Amino acid sequence: MVKKNIFSILIALIIMYLSLTSSHTFDKVSFINIPNIDKVIHFGMYFGLMSVIILENRKTLKSTGHLFLTGLIPLFYGSLLEILQSILTLTRTGSFYDALANGSGILVSILLWLWIKPIKKEIIR
Repeated sequence: MVKKNIFSILIALIIMYLSLTSSHTFDKVSFINIPNIDKVIHFGMYFGLMSVIILENRKTLKSTGHLFLTGLIPLFYGSLLEILQSILTLTRTGSFYDALANGSGILVSILLWLWIKPIKKEIIR
């Protein structure tokens, strides 16, 4: 199970590090001064995480329901990290809107897979 999902686990660990490290670490990245850019970053991180989960498990994710249930894993993980930000860090706070961006990235990844999967099958034939 771990070997099969090694990239998903690595991405999840990177997300954990980025979520729980001091916000002062990111002060050096001040050249990106776009309002709410962090929401786009949250969307991208969880879109990437869910996409890798799908790719690593594409042979076992047979039904749409199973795919959406699998999406609950990164959704709960992201929500847990938002809670831990408030509890474990002094410079970070959990945010409902960050969790919403996480969930949006997960949902778009799932919907994109559901759209691409039939096209891929048609091309292979």
